[in-house]
Amino acid sequence: MVFAHPRRRLAAALLLAAAVCPGIQADEIPSLSLEECLRIALNENPTVKVADMEVTRVDYSKKETIGQLLPTIDFGANYNRMVAKQVMYMNMDDFGGFGGGEGTTPGGAGDAEAASRASSNKDSGLKVGLDNSYSLGFNATLPLIAPQLWKSIGVSDSQILRSVEAARQSRQNLVNQVKSAYYTLLLAEDSRRVIQESYDMAALTHDIYSKQYAAGAASDYDVLRTSVAMKNIEPELLQADIAIKQALLQLQILMGVDATFGFTASARLADYEESMYEETIANINPDYSGNADLRLLDLDAKMLDQTLKIQKLSFAPTLAFVANYNWTSMSNGSPFKNFRWNPYSTVGLSLSFPIFQGGQRYSRVKQAAIQAEEIRLQRENLERSVAMQVTLAVDNIKINVKQIASCSESVRQADRAHTIMEKSFGIGAASYLDLRDSELALTRARLAYYQAIYNYLVANSELELLLGNAPIEKYTTK
Repeated sequence: MVFAHPRRRLAAALLLAAAVCPGIQADEIPSLSLEECLRIALNENPTVKVADMEVTRVDYSKKETIGQLLPTIDFGANYNRMVAKQVMYMNMDDFGGFGGGEGTTPGGAGDAEAASRASSNKDSGLKVGLDNSYSLGFNATLPLIAPQLWKSIGVSDSQILRSVEAARQSRQNLVNQVKSAYYTLLLAEDSRRVIQESYDMAALTHDIYSKQYAAGAASDYDVLRTSVAMKNIEPELLQADIAIKQALLQLQILMGVDATFGFTASARLADYEESMYEETIANINPDYSGNADLRLLDLDAKMLDQTLKIQKLSFAPTLAFVANYNWTSMSNGSPFKNFRWNPYSTVGLSLSFPIFQGGQRYSRVKQAAIQAEEIRLQRENLERSVAMQVTLAVDNIKINVKQIASCSESVRQADRAHTIMEKSFGIGAASYLDLRDSELALTRARLAYYQAIYNYLVANSELELLLGNAPIEKYTTK
């Protein structure tokens, strides 16, 4: 596997960002929307690429299984050097007169000589074989009846479907993670703006009191009190900056780009309030048939059923066609000369009928049957869990919508109260504590408002993951 250089990956990300954002200049920090971040992530994230490669690998595995149905042809060669020749003994008594010499008569000298030679042959034996033997040629095998192999092709098809579904699940999870990270970045940025406005207001008040103190119109206590209020907000600003950086780094990792690829979010959380009511009413459909975990378990159950059938087919006989074409040579003396090659060939059928294997096949069948039942029970339990999670997610979304409406009204009231308090403070009708209380109330209302929108968006993304209906094709670049 070849890994791209970090600069090349950064350049690819910049080119992709420029493609989805035509107005971006090379020396400008891009401002990306959620759709653009999803498009980059689904094309650059290594997890998605690994899932796609797994589909390709399983496809080659199926081709390997199909290849077992085709003829296999092997070429082999063999050489043997005779170290000690085999000795053959022959009983010449049964041959009668043929065991003796020519022209001998029974009971004469010829019989004695033949008996002597026969006794000598029995003691010494006859050595057979040559010093060198060679054999080379081709062997071919073609399965004709192979029930287990035929059924394995169906399992390979199911494995491909499972890999495709696993790749879809990876994309679904990535979409959910990118959305959550993007919403976290929006929450951090909006919270930072609210805190910055509160800090600016405290700094302005401190500046006013400082000038009044210099003119003798305010006390030293007022200056110190406003200074402390301003200093108390500075740690919150630092924490907000850290939160933005962490959210951005998390989003960059999910998008598959380097940390040097900086960008900002082009949206704000308040932008989602306008369309969320319509989306909540129109798009919430508690149909979880597209849930990736359930679909994977269904495919696993199908594969186990096929595996059970394969194990049962291990009791069936197999038939194969075999053929070979070989050359042999035998000689004495040096192994590098006196070759006498003689070809020979055979064709035939090989039948194998399994009878007994110590109960192994029976045990494998029982194992497959138990696994199939386990998957069925797991599927029932998972379906109940998913149904419960979908119900809770829908209820959570509806509650978040109500919270957003309540927080939005709270922000409007707090903003109006703060405006009245500013005017009252300007004419001396209100104290600084009253003004500060109105500022804190407005800040808390705004932060609660953004948090409510964030909770709604994350809950909606989680429901989308549970239902498995994220529009992946919309963000995938072909």
